[in-house]
Amino acid sequence: MMSLTKKLSIAFYWHMHQPVYQLTPDGDFLMPWVRLHAVKDYLDMALWVKKFDNLKLNFNYVPVLLDSLIDYQNGAHDIHSRLTVTPMDQINDEDKIFILNNFFDANYQTMILPNPEYHRLYKIVQEYGTEDVNVLTDQEYSDLMALFNLVWIDPSFKKSNPKLKKLVKKGKNYSYEDRVTIINVQRNIIKKIIPTLKKLVKENKIEITTSPYYHPIIPILLDYKEIRKDSFPDDELKNLNTEQDAYEQTKSALDRVEQLIGKRPKGIWASEQCISPNTLELFSKLGVEWSISDEGNLASSIGFEFEHDFKGYLEDPYHLLKTYDYKTQNSDIKMIYRDSIIHNLISFEYAHHNPVATANDLYDRIKIIQGKILSSPDEDHLLTIALDGENCWEDYIDDGNTFLETLYKLISEDETLETVLISDYIEKTKEHKALKKVSQGASFNRGYKLWINEPVKDIAWTYLKRVRNDLENFAKENPDKPNIQNAKKELYICEGSDWFWWYGEPNSSGHDNLFDFIYRNHLKNIYRYLNQDYPAYLDEPLISISPTRPSNYPTDLISPDITGKDSTEEDSEQWKNAGCIEIPDGPVLRESKLFDKICFGNDCDNFYLRFYLNKYIKNNPFPMTQAYQMYIYFRKSGRTQNLSPIRLINKSSNIPPIAYEKFHNEVEISIKSNELRFLRMIKALPGNMWALGNSKTMEIAYDDVLDLKIPFELLEVSSGETLEFLFINANYGMTDFYVPDEMILSVKRPLVPVKK
Repeated sequence: MMSLTKKLSIAFYWHMHQPVYQLTPDGDFLMPWVRLHAVKDYLDMALWVKKFDNLKLNFNYVPVLLDSLIDYQNGAHDIHSRLTVTPMDQINDEDKIFILNNFFDANYQTMILPNPEYHRLYKIVQEYGTEDVNVLTDQEYSDLMALFNLVWIDPSFKKSNPKLKKLVKKGKNYSYEDRVTIINVQRNIIKKIIPTLKKLVKENKIEITTSPYYHPIIPILLDYKEIRKDSFPDDELKNLNTEQDAYEQTKSALDRVEQLIGKRPKGIWASEQCISPNTLELFSKLGVEWSISDEGNLASSIGFEFEHDFKGYLEDPYHLLKTYDYKTQNSDIKMIYRDSIIHNLISFEYAHHNPVATANDLYDRIKIIQGKILSSPDEDHLLTIALDGENCWEDYIDDGNTFLETLYKLISEDETLETVLISDYIEKTKEHKALKKVSQGASFNRGYKLWINEPVKDIAWTYLKRVRNDLENFAKENPDKPNIQNAKKELYICEGSDWFWWYGEPNSSGHDNLFDFIYRNHLKNIYRYLNQDYPAYLDEPLISISPTRPSNYPTDLISPDITGKDSTEEDSEQWKNAGCIEIPDGPVLRESKLFDKICFGNDCDNFYLRFYLNKYIKNNPFPMTQAYQMYIYFRKSGRTQNLSPIRLINKSSNIPPIAYEKFHNEVEISIKSNELRFLRMIKALPGNMWALGNSKTMEIAYDDVLDLKIPFELLEVSSGETLEFLFINANYGMTDFYVPDEMILSVKRPLVPVKK
């Protein structure tokens, strides 16, 4: 009798990464995230395999993170931990200002609000600000430091460790000795991480892979000239000459993880899952057996578009559940691809709901996928659930423990499902599909615009190229000089993806100035190792180069026809004086972005907008199966009456300050299947409410582009007054990103001359 189910293999694959937060190898860490995620995520995420006999998990550790863990277990400090172990009589006013500004850096809903004393201190600082150090007593400062460090520790350790259990119960009135105990307990947790990983690998309960040493985007290092040729063919950045750097960063990563874990990684998680043909050639040359990317990359590689219904279920999951064989010049390399929807649900959505219900929802989704392979001609199918293994859990109740325990239990008790180590599965199955083409791109877009081809990012790359040239020239002339290898290490640090991710648009860390400072300092370190003076331009913060207003503001008034067409010289001429904003491909899946570029301008009576549809959506041969939304929020400068907050849902707790601004009008544009679904005007009401407004006087046209005309009168902006506005890409009412994300745009309605 034919079975009603086919066994489905599941690869849980958790990626762990932090950049370099030190200015020098023996200096304090300027940010605490390695330490805090170490006590919250790195150990307990692996220990789940000890709670379920048949559970197997895969982890990716970037070597620079492992190095940082070793520094901490050997006594290193960050600014936060050093203050925490400092007696109050040695903490000055400057330290207290730092504590007020940085020791509430935790999720409000899951970390601050549930803790009565921490929440009380939070409300005091929210009310009185951070400029007056007298808002808290010395005892309250001591409590704040203790509570900050306690809330970041995983709940499982606070329940099992007697010292932590006692300190959590205490709640307030923490002594200096208590604070020292907390940091010592954290250090002991960190000391267990690498030995535990090594032991579990030996027991074949987990698999450890790695990424290039300092997390560079390898295709940029290998294919920079090709990537940039269409953007700026004649600029200083024609070629980085970093091909050898890519090789060294990858080989040294494999060597380091083998040294620390005792087994050479068979797989590579390319940084940000950015792959290319040359990237896979490099991996294969170094003996790497497999790598991973996202379903979007698979779709463009095999010419098959994965369609999802309105609940996110894949219509046909077959191609996503297979392993692929790509032939390189050296040997074959296998590829697996993750499910994008499951990645997004765990990363952004599930945290906002009941953890038991969401775990069951994910289990149901897995079973629906399993049900769709019954007619498959193959026996082996692998569902890859791969994502960041650290940054989402603070958004969950109890750091995601209930969610993970429920999910792992449901899967472990289902005899038709199995969790696997990826290398074991690839070795076991013989059903690898041939992959004839590999597309360029990151996990969430088909380009690399989050790290390149943006004004501030490109300045950072220019600095790196200049410094690299100086290092190469020095090494050629002085091959026997000491510290050349140390200088190269500093260069490799500066090739890491994180610096370019935070520079410019569209991402904001909340600490961009600090990332900028660290980046430039490591460039300076190269000259220090060579006993040379560094160039003066490295003293100038790159973020100060970023304009406070877009350089592409309107240069003159415009009065374009609302045609929706951009196919003739006349069409373009009417918009030549408009301001325009390019929207990079992120930080979400490439298909979530509705527009590539927005142009804006005005005349005496109307405000004009032109939207250029995302080329991926516009040129996709398959019809759009989901609706796409763009929201525009408006307010008259100086107005204080009838303003309401943005009514969209944020996907994470990392909310930019601009999200708290209030406005008096909202315009919503929705497109589906390349057709305009609706245009709505929403108006603010007293009491922070919104209601449907009158949109009859607006004009819209959608063909090549989407043109929109809004009368100033509709927005209640009179002659001589300023209109302020911003854009939000927010599909299904959930914010993907703000345009721009650090400021509000504005145009001024000209004064209408009085006729004599």
